[in-house]
Amino acid sequence: MELLFLGTGAGVPAKRRNVSAAALIMPERGGETWLFDCGEATQHQILHTHVKLAKITKIFITHLHGDHIFGLPGLLGTRSFQADGERLDIYGPPGIRAFIEQTLHLSGTHLTYPLSVTEIDEGVILEDEALVVEARRLEHVLLSFGFRVMEKDKPGPLLAEKIQSELGLPPGPIYKRFKEQETVTLPDGRTVRSADYIGPPKRGKIVAMLGDTRPCSGAAALAAAATVLVHEATFTVDKEASANQYGHSSARQAASTAKEAGVQALILTHISSRYRESEALLAEAQAVFPNTYVAEDLWSYVI
Repeated sequence: MELLFLGTGAGVPAKRRNVSAAALIMPERGGETWLFDCGEATQHQILHTHVKLAKITKIFITHLHGDHIFGLPGLLGTRSFQADGERLDIYGPPGIRAFIEQTLHLSGTHLTYPLSVTEIDEGVILEDEALVVEARRLEHVLLSFGFRVMEKDKPGPLLAEKIQSELGLPPGPIYKRFKEQETVTLPDGRTVRSADYIGPPKRGKIVAMLGDTRPCSGAAALAAAATVLVHEATFTVDKEASANQYGHSSARQAASTAKEAGVQALILTHISSRYRESEALLAEAQAVFPNTYVAEDLWSYVI
């Protein structure tokens, strides 16, 4: 998986940071891409990356503030010229359907692909054979959600050397049965348990993508034991009280959430335009949680 940040600023576009959008690119699913938020000019940012609109199959909207949704109508329209009929699913808070339907209707925008819009609440909002997505409410001045993308555990590796040494069975088609059947009958008539010759399962990755929020129980639950946590850090600690009043977090608070949740890596985003450089935010967070990064526009993090 690759997290590619298309916009890392807060509130309004700035020269160095566009407003919120991030892409989760999954090569193991043929390059399928999921977009988290779609602020103004997101499709322009995409032009500078390897993201393809046709590969964007799902968009998750954290909340309805303009810096998180004003790029949607344009991106949806442009996708008609590139998607070749590929379905797109959008998940977001109540009101997202009306926003999309009205902007497309009033602008006369005709989509050439199936579009599904699901208005969400807390709980599992998506599950397929490989991934589960859970949403939880956060604390902001507007209803805001965070998302937890969980990769299902993968079967452990076949212990070929153990099969050869203990069972005297050379490599061949029969090896496939150890992954397909609970028991395997050997050529000499013995029956063995497949589980005894399969290694431990490979734990799936967890990506927590938070919307705008002050510290809260929802953020902690989404972040729990995550492989990577993407958390807003609108201000430094000296403006923490004001940040919290308006439903935002400081870099220190984001780092505290990461530390308490036991995440592996923290990425800070949604940075106020008052910070021309990110060193102060990074230093503040790393003092609490060392494995912290500050996202920049068009920067990517490989999971």
